[in-house]
Amino acid sequence: MACHGYAHDLVYDLGPRRFREDLRRARAAVEDATGLVMEGYRAPSYSITRASLWALPILAEEGFRFDSSIFPIRHPRYGIPDFARAPVTLELGGVRLREFPLTTLRLGPLNFPLAGGAYLRFLPGPLFRRGFGRLVAAGVPTVLYLHPWEIDPGQPRQAVGWRVRVNHYFNLHRVEDRLRRLLEAHAFAPLGEVLSGLDAAGELPVRPLPVPAVLH
Repeated sequence: MACHGYAHDLVYDLGPRRFREDLRRARAAVEDATGLVMEGYRAPSYSITRASLWALPILAEEGFRFDSSIFPIRHPRYGIPDFARAPVTLELGGVRLREFPLTTLRLGPLNFPLAGGAYLRFLPGPLFRRGFGRLVAAGVPTVLYLHPWEIDPGQPRQAVGWRVRVNHYFNLHRVEDRLRRLLEAHAFAPLGEVLSGLDAAGELPVRPLPVPAVLH
C-alpha cells in the first residue's frame, strides 16, 4: 500500500514542516482504514522537484521504503528532466529511499511521458501502446497509473473552467478500453514488489543525491 498525501497540496508549497504533518495525517488515515502499513508514496502532481528534494529524506525518516514522485520530464509545474529514468536507491545523507521514476520513452534529446493518467487519455492509443511496448520489450521497468474516476465516463460534470474541464474530462470514454489492452498485453505487479525484485536481482543501483537540510 502507498499514499498520496492528505489534502493533495503540492509538496513544494507545503514546506518541510507542513509536509511532514500532511504525510503523517495521510498515513494514519490510510493505515486506520486498511490495517496495512504504508510503505510507498507519490506526491500530488509529482511535486517533488529540484525545489523540494528535501521531501525525500523526510519520507525515509518517516518509515517509507519507496517513492514514485519524480517525473524525468520538462513541465511547467513538475519534473526533473535529468533525473534517472530507471528505478534507483537514493543515498540521502544517512538514509536511503527507493525511487521509481514515472515512465518515459527517450526520443532524441527529450523524455516522452508514458506513465498513464492524463497521458493515457490525451495521447493516441496506438502511440501510447507502441511506446509502452517498446520499453517493456527492452526490459525497462515501467509504471502505469490512473485515477479511479478516469474509468467512469458517466461521472457528474462539475462547473469548472475550460482548462480544468479539458484536463479532467477529455477522452474518459476511451480509458477503460485502453487500460484493458495494456493489461492484456503486459504483466504487471505492485510497484513495491517490482522494486524488491529489482533489488534482489542487483538491478537497483545506489545513487547519492545531495539534498538541503530539512526542518524537523
